Amino acid sequence: HVQMAESGGGLVQTGGSLRLSCADSGRTFSSYVFGWFRQAPGKEREFVAAITWSGGSTIYADSVKGRFTISRDSAKNTVYLQMNSLKPEDTGAYYCAAQGVKPRHMWSDAKWYDGWGQGTQVTVSS
Repeated sequence: HVQMAESGGGLVQTGGSLRLSCADSGRTFSSYVFGWFRQAPGKEREFVAAITWSGGSTIYADSVKGRFTISRDSAKNTVYLQMNSLKPEDTGAYYCAAQGVKPRHMWSDAKWYDGWGQGTQVTVSS
């Protein structure tokens, strides 16, 4: 069982950048897919990006393509979300979680993930 912990959120102006980190305390990450999701106040949790630990395959929500990059560092057992050209609509709590590798079309569905962290808040001011 994995249990993730997110960090790196903060307050940034429109057009700015942040890098979020997602780490697990002790499990190895092989055979997992890691996903980033976000939730704005009053809205449902939405998919942002996902990556396979083994091969580094990635998928992104259309709203973040070209601006966000998901990556992983095997030496540090950490998954990152580099966020550039931030917009006010990117504001929300960002969460990461893991799933045992499933078909690609399941990578964007939160119900297939577990080990959710407490989240890290990202606020983009206009």
